[in-house]
Order: sequence, then C-alpha cells, then structure tokens
Amino acid sequence: MDYRIAVATSDGVNVNGTFGAADSFLIYEVTGGKYSQGERRVFSGNEETLSGCSEKNGACGGNHGGCGGAHSGGCGGNVHSEKVELISDCRSVVCTKIGFHVQKLLEKKAISAFDVDCSVKEALDKITSYYRRIDKN
Repeated sequence: MDYRIAVATSDGVNVNGTFGAADSFLIYEVTGGKYSQGERRVFSGNEETLSGCSEKNGACGGNHGGCGGAHSGGCGGNVHSEKVELISDCRSVVCTKIGFHVQKLLEKKAISAFDVDCSVKEALDKITSYYRRIDKN
C-alpha cells in the first residue's frame, strides 16, 4: 500500500516542530515499505493567523472566548483546520507535540498522529515498520 507521511521538520534531519507552530511539512512518499522525500508543503497563513490569536480584535483573554477561553474551543481552530487540510492526503503526521483539538481534526480525516522526540529517519523507520505489520493483517 502506498501512502504519504507529513513531518514537521525545519532541517529534514530532526522532528523539531509542533503541529501548531509548524509553518511547513516535509512530505515523504512511502512505496513498497520504503520511503523517499517528496515535497515541502508550506502553510500560507499570515503571522496573526499562525499565532492563532489577535490582540487587536480582543480575541485574547476573557472568560467566554479567545485564547483558551472556557467556551472558545481554543485559539486557531480555523488555522488548525487549514493545516489539516494541507496534509489531508497523508496517512499520518509526525510532530514533537500535537494538541487534543488537532488530534480530533486529524481523526476526522483518518490521519494518524505521532508526537515524537527523535530524528526524522528514526520516526519514519518505526512508522513504516508499524504500517507494514498492520497492513499484512
């Protein structure tokens, strides 16, 4: 089974980005259990969009909305949806940290999330090995 894996990496060597802070994902193509580096997909949100909040419009703070407000659903929800859409053709995404809200968005698209602290090679070796095992069943 052929598939893609999105990796939050700035240098192509280490998984070194959280999903929320990643401004791009390196896409790896997996064919026959072997992976190769593909394209880099860049998120084109502006600075305000990337942070998920805007002081100018009063989105930060307060008890009923904005950044982490009890009734807001968190900041940057639309940003996260856009990022999920950017990698919607991938089977999984690899980052150093992925929040609960993003994990739910990824689940809706049937994208597996792996939060790791290792090299890109180590992550890809383990994930492709895992998929080889489960795809045989």
